Amino acid sequence: MKQLLAISAIGTDRTGMVHDLTRTIAECGGSLHESRMIALGSEFAALMLVSGNWHSLARLETELKKLTESGLILELKRTEERAARTGMLPYSVDAVCLDQTGVVSKLSGFFSTRGIDISELNTRSYAAAHTGAPMFALQMLLNIPSRVQLAVLREDFMDFCDNLNLDAILEPVKN
Repeated sequence: MKQLLAISAIGTDRTGMVHDLTRTIAECGGSLHESRMIALGSEFAALMLVSGNWHSLARLETELKKLTESGLILELKRTEERAARTGMLPYSVDAVCLDQTGVVSKLSGFFSTRGIDISELNTRSYAAAHTGAPMFALQMLLNIPSRVQLAVLREDFMDFCDNLNLDAILEPVKN
């Protein structure tokens, strides 16, 4: 029977960290189901969902703890498949603005108050190409309840973004 283990790992960025994590998973008989890995400053962080049978995940829990000896911080949690979302429409948001405090909080609040689920969020800061101005970019995947009137949501969203001086687009996810 397939079981799932959610893994959060963070440690000083170094060559070979991805290999150490994924080799341990493979050697224990686990399979990488989903993952996000990124360098954050001088640290490296990974979020992974690993599948396997009970024995392989128990072995993996033991073997991964050995990696903490090198300074890696791990959090492991058994979990289950996410229940299917019915009556939801998948949408995406892409937004760019001058870097300003609270953009993610304001956007997440906009969607939260409307009962809209954020299933994925990615952000990054960068310098504008010609001016070097500090910029901020955001991508979200949303699950919008089918009861929400999309035309009204779009209009409210565009007004909201105008007030924040945020260039954004809200569109259906294309399969």
